[in-house]
Amino acid sequence: MILAQEQEILKGQRQYEQMAEFVRHASRDERPIHEVERGLWDQLREMGLNLLAGFVAGSGDGDLGPTLEHQGRTLNRLKHTHDRPYVSVFGKLTITRHVYGTRETQKQEVIPLDARLDLPESHFSYVLQDWDQNLCVKGPYDEARESVEKMLGLDQSVGSLEKMNLEMARQAAPFFEQLPTPPAEEQGAIVVLTSDGKGVPMRKDEPAKSGRRKKGEKANKKRMACVGAVYTIEPFVRTADDVVDEVMRKEAGENRPVPRHKQVRAELTREIDGVEVNGKSVIFGWFKQSVNALNPIRENGRRDKPVVCVMDGERALWKMLMTFLTGIICILDIFHVLERVWQAAHCFHPEGSDQAREFVNQRLKRILEGDVGRVIGGLKQMATKQNLRGAKLKQLNSAIGYLHNNRRFMKYDEYLAAGYPIGSGVAEGACRHLVKDRMERTGMRWVVPSAQAMLDLRAVHASDKWEEFQDYRINAESHRLYPYKDLVASVRRQAA
Repeated sequence: MILAQEQEILKGQRQYEQMAEFVRHASRDERPIHEVERGLWDQLREMGLNLLAGFVAGSGDGDLGPTLEHQGRTLNRLKHTHDRPYVSVFGKLTITRHVYGTRETQKQEVIPLDARLDLPESHFSYVLQDWDQNLCVKGPYDEARESVEKMLGLDQSVGSLEKMNLEMARQAAPFFEQLPTPPAEEQGAIVVLTSDGKGVPMRKDEPAKSGRRKKGEKANKKRMACVGAVYTIEPFVRTADDVVDEVMRKEAGENRPVPRHKQVRAELTREIDGVEVNGKSVIFGWFKQSVNALNPIRENGRRDKPVVCVMDGERALWKMLMTFLTGIICILDIFHVLERVWQAAHCFHPEGSDQAREFVNQRLKRILEGDVGRVIGGLKQMATKQNLRGAKLKQLNSAIGYLHNNRRFMKYDEYLAAGYPIGSGVAEGACRHLVKDRMERTGMRWVVPSAQAMLDLRAVHASDKWEEFQDYRINAESHRLYPYKDLVASVRRQAA
């Protein structure tokens, strides 16, 4: 054991000396720096592999004696050692170790060296899994595979990366559930919820949401992911003129507060153990848990902070919110309102005209001042006076109906005075970043398990929890794989 370790370490030392000599020759031969850099990197990987092999050799072969007492049973050290591959960021190793069980053909119940080294369940090292999936959540699997091969010289298949993604994502939900509530001093004065939907393109053989496709239903139909975000923020008091300047002239307000401890999630409606789980229910159930953790109801029946929910006019989202939470300040996203005002403007003025822009400026300001009722009335009068007909009348009535149906969520004068956010930019951004940027690239088609796994890991990454998540999942897997780890350590101490 010690001899094998020393041999590998000596290899590393010789490689270091060779690298130093390589640098000396490169300087003398006036080689370009990029050639030297590439040469050093290749030699560093080789040296790292030998030193890692030395570490494994120095850790022994897991021999704890001919028998081992475990859970009231006597396990035998199996006659033959067993090899397992280990793919590190430096290259591939073979780890040889003793295992314990009842007999050779039965389950390997205790593998001391695996427990001692905290080896992962798969052949890929935790560091490599981290690096692989950090690339996979940002771009196509094949691009990630090519990047890793170019940097590390490792040839991995796309299938292995997809499987790795699925396995890693299983820990995402429990990871989010165990996150502690941010300290009160790090929270903003307002709790904000926001949600939206975004379609994920599905493979031709993927069934519709309810299972078998219905008559006339097209293959490749998108399946909606419900995207949600939770954060706290400080109040930002503004006037109607401030908001008009911001949304019409794209002049961001000064000293705008930033979201604190933002978390984002995305859920597809899917079957779990034969039961259909609604993605919206999952997101809004998470909203309820988050609000109760951040801002619990006190003995007087009230919360310390206002809870604001900003969404578009989709009735299903508002209905779901009210199913899970009460006492929420509901705000219609101002940018969706702006779209409808532009829609109305183009019923009377040409697109791109100064008249259309001025029309929108005036009515947006009045809506922000809490005068939505008169804006609706004025649009109706204009339709009558100008004898609007056909498609334009239908377009105007659609805009009027949207404003009328959502009036109760459009008390913008009160919202602005209280400093509440009135735009769902965080949800829109999450839909784009979490879903569209990765899931809707040209030619991409998904099946539900793979799509949800990618969304889960994208959510971890977008919530700035990647490193924390890696530590959590390694610990969770270690506890699952090696419940006998303390036993192994105890026997090794007694034998030392």
